[in-house]
Amino acid sequence: MQTSTELEKVLDGEIKEWHFHIYFHQNNADEHHAALQLRDSVLRLRRDGAFVAVPLFRVNTAPIGPHPVGSYEIWVPSESFASVFSYLCMNRGDLSILVHPLTREERKDHEIRNAWIGPSYPLDLSSLPISSTEIPKQYISLKLGYSSTATPLPIEQRRKLGDRVEQILAHEKEAARAPPREYMMM
Repeated sequence: MQTSTELEKVLDGEIKEWHFHIYFHQNNADEHHAALQLRDSVLRLRRDGAFVAVPLFRVNTAPIGPHPVGSYEIWVPSESFASVFSYLCMNRGDLSILVHPLTREERKDHEIRNAWIGPSYPLDLSSLPISSTEIPKQYISLKLGYSSTATPLPIEQRRKLGDRVEQILAHEKEAARAPPREYMMM
C-alpha cells in the first residue's frame, strides 16, 4: 500500500475558490466610475461565456472589514481563475486589486496568501477570524470550486501526463529536468 505522496497532498490542499477585491478611493468619482465599468465588463464577459466570475451585488462605498477604501468583491472558482486574473491584469486601469484564496484561515488568506494586481493597500485584519471549521463555499448551485461535481483525474493518470510532459521537455535545452520519481512503499 502506498503512503500519502507529495502529489496527493498538493491535490488535497488545492485552493478551489478565490476572491478579487477591486479597490477605489470612494471620494474619487473617476476611480469609482472606473471600478463600476470594470464590474460591468466582468458581468458582460461572464454572460457571454468568457469565464465564471460573480461580483457581489453590493459595492462598498466606504471602508468595510479589512478593506481600507471603497471596494467590491468578485468570487472566482479555480476553473476560471487564470482567465479572470488575466482579464483583470490587462484591464484594471489604475485600480488596485487584492487577490486571495478562500480557505479555513481567512486572516492568513488576506495577510500572507494574498497577491496584488497594482499597488497594495494596508489592511485592517483585526476583524477577520483566524480560522473556521469549514472551508467557505460560495455559489454552490454552480457546482464549481469546492462544490464541483467533476471527477478529478486519478493520481496515476496525472503521473502519466507528467511523464509525457517530461518526455517532450527532454528536447528543450532551456527547460529544467524534474528529479527522478521516488515511490514510498509501506
